[in-house]
Amino acid sequence: MPPNVLEFSLLVWLGSFAAGFLGALTGLGGGVVITPLLTIVLGVDIRYAIGASLVSVIATSSGAAAAYVREGYSNIRIGMFLEVATTFGALAGAFLATWVSTAAIAVVFGVVLIYSAYLSNRPRPDPAPDEPPDRLATALRMNGTYPTAAGPQAYHVRHVPAGFSLMFGAGVLSGLLGIGSGAVKVLAMDRIMRIPFKVSTTTSNFMIGVTAAAGTGVYLRRGYIDPGLAMPIVLGVLPGALAGSRMLIGARIRVLRLIFSIVVGILGFEMIYKGLTGRL
Repeated sequence: MPPNVLEFSLLVWLGSFAAGFLGALTGLGGGVVITPLLTIVLGVDIRYAIGASLVSVIATSSGAAAAYVREGYSNIRIGMFLEVATTFGALAGAFLATWVSTAAIAVVFGVVLIYSAYLSNRPRPDPAPDEPPDRLATALRMNGTYPTAAGPQAYHVRHVPAGFSLMFGAGVLSGLLGIGSGAVKVLAMDRIMRIPFKVSTTTSNFMIGVTAAAGTGVYLRRGYIDPGLAMPIVLGVLPGALAGSRMLIGARIRVLRLIFSIVVGILGFEMIYKGLTGRL
């Protein structure tokens, strides 16, 4: 027997709390959990699930970003610069989503998640000792510090043009899949721009809200955002994001990477299977 409205809302709230917690902890934004949860477990049409997921991403960002900025982890200059690319990408992805089949969206979603899980556990190459600082990063004053147990730790940003290009792709995926594209943003900053993982995840949380807001307007205009579905999601994601943001500060990097890869990998395989078998 299908759940009634109260039971359905409670299930959505519980899943959203977990999604907000993981989203704040890993920089994913929670959309990678909410979209599969709504489509696979609760049988919601994937386009309505994506619309609600984009709303949840805004809530996750709002709940976690303030804490990270206050603690000194997020790099505001990096986030604002890269948001130019992700916002235009999100608008393009949101328009594209209305012309792509749900099965194709699910398969693309799954492939992106699995590849993100694979990259997250690969050792990151350290910059060569004689590699000069990135001129553009220096000109834009992107280099910074973040708090550690031993005191503030300095870092230098690398390969800014490559990171900016990847952020446009992350924005397209955000608008197309409703995920906030935190997985791609974290990996782009961590792997390409050589930003420390905690700074990457916290800056991603700062960015994903703006990216998701760009795509949400398109979904709202086309009628794919249901207030009755979005409300329990927002109410669950916000406290989950606040709890996750508090836990991240003392978390170990290796554990964060492991959580990131396990959650993303499982959901990726599930989305591909459902898309290929036509169960969405």
